[in-house]
Amino acid sequence: MSAAFHRRKFLTSMMGIPAAGMLMSANAKDKYKKKSKAKGLKTSLNAYSFNKSLTDGSMSIAELIEFCSATGFDGVDITAYYFKGYPEIPPDDYLFDIKRKAFKAGLEITGTGVRNDFTIADNAKRELEVKLVKNWIEAASKIGASVLRIFAGTQKNEGIPREQVTEWMLRDIQTCVEYGKQHGVIIGMQNHNDFIQTADQIISIVETINSPWFGIILDIGSYRINEPFAEIEKSIRHAVNWQVKEKMFINGTEADTDLNKLINMIKASGYRGYLPIETLGDGNPKIKVKALFEKMQKALL
Repeated sequence: MSAAFHRRKFLTSMMGIPAAGMLMSANAKDKYKKKSKAKGLKTSLNAYSFNKSLTDGSMSIAELIEFCSATGFDGVDITAYYFKGYPEIPPDDYLFDIKRKAFKAGLEITGTGVRNDFTIADNAKRELEVKLVKNWIEAASKIGASVLRIFAGTQKNEGIPREQVTEWMLRDIQTCVEYGKQHGVIIGMQNHNDFIQTADQIISIVETINSPWFGIILDIGSYRINEPFAEIEKSIRHAVNWQVKEKMFINGTEADTDLNKLINMIKASGYRGYLPIETLGDGNPKIKVKALFEKMQKALL
């Protein structure tokens, strides 16, 4: 049998491979899409769960990252005030080292946050708060955090109408959102039971700013005036990240979070992304975090 015949037979047999390859590729893509859609929501840990340990130095950010990886989290939210030198931005090599450690541990840095206050009446002091947010927008971009968490503020401002405080707050937020857009960082305002106490209040701010670079860090434990699940349902469409806590306030009383109900609401909303958990109060934080993580995993199934 000639070599030419073998060559023709080989080439003929190869003609069917691309079509089969494309079919297999399409099937693989369908399976991937179904798997991705089924998974959708991912777990993260808000570093505040280890606030005492991170503040007194008994736990480092590197150890936090290793704990999250070993526990099985998909990501970690490292609040800015646990970084060396806060409120100043640490050197790039420090930030990049944290980013590298998270990457090697298989974790996404899902967010960070600052302690700003936009309810301060003094314009000059409030400009410093805006500068703080801008600085940490740059830091968030460097560590690969897609979302920077900010707050409304805690000042009572007796004698100043709420509308006036909201007016200057909106200007400051708009400035930060535009800066975030320039650096590829989404600004998320947390409903923190301070100046912001209800879904209507934070929705009004988000819809006035009206930017894809601004949304809500939905803190399920800080809707304490109205029925919390109703407030979550109302504001969920604007969520860009979360604070999922083990406790909520039902009729003014602290109660265990119904995670199955919460996760079903989140899935129905179309939100796809990270769900940082946060544990508070007494007890060993490692034990508490692992317990809440396991409950979250079961609810996500």
